[in-house]
Amino acid sequence: MSGISRRRILTAAGLFGVAGCDSARPREGFLGAMERWNAGAQQLLFRRSKLAPEEPLSALTPMADFPAYKLGEEAPEVPAGWRLQVKGLVARPLSLSLADLQKLPQTALRVRHHCVEGWSGVAGWHGVRVSELARLAGADPRARFVEFRSFEPTDDDEEEGATYYSSWDRDSVEHPQTILAYGMNGKPLTTDYGAPVRLYAGVKLGYKLVKWVSEVVFQPAQGGGYWEDKGYEWYGGV
Repeated sequence: MSGISRRRILTAAGLFGVAGCDSARPREGFLGAMERWNAGAQQLLFRRSKLAPEEPLSALTPMADFPAYKLGEEAPEVPAGWRLQVKGLVARPLSLSLADLQKLPQTALRVRHHCVEGWSGVAGWHGVRVSELARLAGADPRARFVEFRSFEPTDDDEEEGATYYSSWDRDSVEHPQTILAYGMNGKPLTTDYGAPVRLYAGVKLGYKLVKWVSEVVFQPAQGGGYWEDKGYEWYGGV
């Protein structure tokens, strides 16, 4: 990086990302150019082999102090007969129950969670790698982006029935620390924290980590996201 440190690049990228929060159209004009620069800089620094450091058990944040963020006053009700749909540009679309997911190879991680609002916390998560779902579904290499859709309703008055979502770059999706978690701190995931399954990763900020996931969609074009559409930076890397 010829004398430019990772910290300096991410600091600059973060400033551009904050500037983008003032715009309802973060990908147009000057702010759009800065958003693309930001994403490009973070992608240059990203490595699938680079792992977020595992935290010791002693670093766990007490559950009472680990925010269970949601858009409404209450966590959304799990739809009857919920199944995870894996679809889009795939050879074999999947429809998986929680029991199906629990039969797949399990991955556990205990890393620090970073929120764009400035707080951080540590929890242990276990579930299935999204890369394993991509393999099982036969995700097409042309699907360079993945959209994670929730059944959590939003407050978007312009689109009836809108739910929370976020789109990711494929490299981050297939990072070994990106999982669909069904457990937290050695116990089954509770509804407040995103059950039946929620997205978790050591490489993204909290608003990218979709709770109450219902669909994983592999697609060739970059999508948006609930907060991203409001101006938050799209890449959202840590």
